[in-house]
Amino acid sequence: MSQMDTMAINGQKTISREELLALKKRMNARALTRRRIRTGGLLAANIVVAVIILLPLLYAVSIAFMPSNELFTTDLNILPKHPTLQNFADAFTNIPLLRFILNSFIMAGCITIGQIITCSLAAFAFSFLEFKGKGVLFMVVMATMMVPGEATIISNYLTVGNLGMLDTYPVLIIPYLTSAMGIFLFRQFYMTFPKSLYESAKLDGCGNLRFIVKILIPLTKSAIGAMAVYTFINAWNMYMWPLLVTGSNNMRTVQIGISMLNSVDSQSITMMIAGVVMVIIPSIAIFIAGQKQLIRGMFSGAVKG
Repeated sequence: MSQMDTMAINGQKTISREELLALKKRMNARALTRRRIRTGGLLAANIVVAVIILLPLLYAVSIAFMPSNELFTTDLNILPKHPTLQNFADAFTNIPLLRFILNSFIMAGCITIGQIITCSLAAFAFSFLEFKGKGVLFMVVMATMMVPGEATIISNYLTVGNLGMLDTYPVLIIPYLTSAMGIFLFRQFYMTFPKSLYESAKLDGCGNLRFIVKILIPLTKSAIGAMAVYTFINAWNMYMWPLLVTGSNNMRTVQIGISMLNSVDSQSITMMIAGVVMVIIPSIAIFIAGQKQLIRGMFSGAVKG
């Protein structure tokens, strides 16, 4: 083979390598463009779906700032032409809304703390302790999740009525100090820990309560956060039980008190919507603040290892 043929072959190899690099760059650029288009399309679709889902809430916020004479017109007023805060002021003056909000915070806060304590203790027993009938007892606890609250609300009312607890804070709090869902959530999380962790702590002289406080609780912050968010929102939105067991403005919760803003007067619609907007702000704020903990806690015990 002559030197010219060798140079031709070498030159062909060099050109082919450059072409390959250029082709690879073009392919990467196309892949990046497709990825950006796909991401942009998904983002646009999510925005559209979010707007559709949030449209009733956004319209409620718009009505809350809308004068009553702008709501009942032939024109489609989506946004208020003359925004006003009078509806919020009227909501506070017509009913003791601050008292209702305080009652709901006390009830929801105590229920949340109580369920975290009782559910974590029960889950510890089902996860680390050995006693007869543990499996059967856990099945009974889980079976209570299939019993609707409406099936027991009358018997619970008769019980608290005979105990003289009606129209008090204990009657709002005590019946909900534990939940089967919370026990299941904490137990599934505790099952991811090796049994040797508890045995080693026992050998070092660590008691059960100290083991829970010093070891389990610091390791289960995500589960506690998820439980706290879920329980607080459910307790804050509770309606049927507070309606049944409270009869005075001093004990009514905010969900019951908001219905007092509704009257036969059409002008009360904007005032009632303003009250509803103020009521849902705490639950939305807590959900936004704790959504990462909620998602992490719900899925943390799903996979072991």
